[in-house]
Amino acid sequence: MENSRRGFMGKVLGVVAGVGAIGALYPMKRTWDPLPSVKAAGFTTVDLSELEEGVLAIEKWRGKPIFMLKKSAATVSAQTAEQTARDVVVDGQHYLIAIALCTHLGCIPAFSEAKKGFLCACHGGEFDISGIDTKAPPPSPLEIPPFKIAGSTVVLGETGPEYEKMKEAGVLA
Repeated sequence: MENSRRGFMGKVLGVVAGVGAIGALYPMKRTWDPLPSVKAAGFTTVDLSELEEGVLAIEKWRGKPIFMLKKSAATVSAQTAEQTARDVVVDGQHYLIAIALCTHLGCIPAFSEAKKGFLCACHGGEFDISGIDTKAPPPSPLEIPPFKIAGSTVVLGETGPEYEKMKEAGVLA
């Protein structure tokens, strides 16, 4: 009788200790999770239907400037296959969506409507209308942020099937 009572008390103590440990670990785990405001800051939603053709818009995502440019039909028809592969297509419209930081030194290139591209004043680098580096020293094209298309809006910071398709095609670095 004494042996079974001692075994039962040991099991009860083990269960109580386990429940207490879980009860203590749950609040600790919650403190490690990012706050809802931090999670929300990771995404930026932009309505592309509001963009004007040929006019550069600059949005902000995670503290970085994002170039957004709605391309005209004439611009799209003059593009190479490499340039078209970098376009984000929504409702038949082609858009440039790229992080507006030069891949050489991190400066913000200026948009030149006349040259249909971007110029880096600090070192003379150039990017075309699709963000592809055309004149050294930039080592690579402007980076395309993760995006997901939802109707006529694009959600920056969320990976969608269109972004994955670009990744698989080798368009993204």
